[in-house]
Amino acid sequence: MSLPALPDFASGSLELITEHPVLAFTAALGLAAYSIVGYAKSPYRQLPPGPKGVPLLGNVFQLTKDTQWLLFSDWAKKYGDVFTIDVLGQKMVVLNSHKAVHEILDVRASNTSDRPRCIVASETLTGGLIIIFTHYNALWRRLRKAAHESLNKGVIHRYQPIQYTEALIMADSMVAQPAHWKSHLHRNAASAAMGIIYDHPPLKSEFDPAVQKINDMATRMSKAGMPGAHLVEVLPILRYVPARFAKWKREAQHWFKHDSEFLEGLFNDVRRRMDEGDNRPSIAATMIAESERLGTSERENAWAAATMYAAGAETTASVMTWWFLAMVAFPEHQRRAQEEIDRVVGRSRVPTFSDIDSLHYTQAMIRETMRWRPVAPFSMPHVSVEDDYFEGMFLPKGTTFIPNVWALNHDLNEYGPDAGDFNPQRFLDSQGKLKNGPAATRDDGHFTFGFGRRICVGKHLAMQALAMNMALVLWAMNLRPGKDANGIVKPLNLDDVVNNGLILRPVPFDVHVEIRSAEAASMLREERERTGY
Repeated sequence: MSLPALPDFASGSLELITEHPVLAFTAALGLAAYSIVGYAKSPYRQLPPGPKGVPLLGNVFQLTKDTQWLLFSDWAKKYGDVFTIDVLGQKMVVLNSHKAVHEILDVRASNTSDRPRCIVASETLTGGLIIIFTHYNALWRRLRKAAHESLNKGVIHRYQPIQYTEALIMADSMVAQPAHWKSHLHRNAASAAMGIIYDHPPLKSEFDPAVQKINDMATRMSKAGMPGAHLVEVLPILRYVPARFAKWKREAQHWFKHDSEFLEGLFNDVRRRMDEGDNRPSIAATMIAESERLGTSERENAWAAATMYAAGAETTASVMTWWFLAMVAFPEHQRRAQEEIDRVVGRSRVPTFSDIDSLHYTQAMIRETMRWRPVAPFSMPHVSVEDDYFEGMFLPKGTTFIPNVWALNHDLNEYGPDAGDFNPQRFLDSQGKLKNGPAATRDDGHFTFGFGRRICVGKHLAMQALAMNMALVLWAMNLRPGKDANGIVKPLNLDDVVNNGLILRPVPFDVHVEIRSAEAASMLREERERTGY
């Protein structure tokens, strides 16, 4: 049975218009006016300005520099501290001022704490269980709460014995094998992280098999999350392609299963020792004890613990490497810190955690190192969940915000004309006491730890480790520039960086480690032996 014919409104209207030119002109004029008024009223006209790109691809061809943070800093001078870039049709807003990041990411954190979708790295490769990628939802709150229980400022003192032992091993090893100073830094960071998270005894090498497995996992995750790594991120419908036809899916699912088994094994080793009566503190032990109250599963806890290792070990080693470069390049700051350490600690014993609060210059050096050379030039992206405005600019729901940490940490208006220099004095008052930096940085003095509700949960633990490491190194030794075979001091490169996609490191440089006295070397060895390692 055929259906009755419907009226042909389109053809009738076209015939009417073609037979009446005046009516056609009027209709066209009305349509144009409607479009103009609609565009004029659209909030999208008020998006932050930004560099022009090419159709479909946007600014992709302008983002090929390895030092994009410097490119963005230059663009901020032209387009303003808040500007828009287009990456394959996706609008991203780059934040370059203290005011903007504080207002948008801190004050309005309830709206800007989500993360961009990452199908391969987050959803498939790691099962959505990496807290730094997790969306701002109930799972994130559970994982964040579990991490906070173990790392808040009130409980991190329980990890001081581990950090002290690791600092002693590092300093003593550096005196014995000064040419391998960089390896000692990496072993220290990896070993301290393994001890604090899994109650693992001190590692003999930075190449411990367990450490290598976690590092490999972090590398896979980083590569998978890089822009352009997988077509499925641009065409999400491809996620429905069966694994047998999608290599990326097969590999990601394989590694999620493999890594989950490995990480759960590390976690359950702690559970087994607890069942045998071992009550030594560790992050895993706290998670096990609190899992029922927090509602976290074994797999969630295992991945949360591993995330803390991946986020902490390499960054701590990188901060220490940048600090070594600063000590060699700016020996006057090394001398001032040593003078304070000698005054507070003396030369008849090694520094301990009881001294740290009195070592203001050392604490200032930590803040200045993290400000001067942030280990990550960009913070992890934030995403908004509702429409918003900032200084008349429209920020639509789903906006991806890129905080340019490098620009924020080198803001001349906030840190002064010497913002590009290494100068710990900026964090000390006229009495030589530690003081806070710019207001938007809260008590950190910089933005390297992140923003809002996504700020690094382990920042207090990191500061604790860095203070002990630096105090012991400066108490025991002098750090001098390396020399070539003719005894000529090798030049230092303070500006170029090595970017492995995870963190920034200085280009390779040599350090001559010089023990300050035979007595210092002897006391280090005796104190290390007293700890049993």
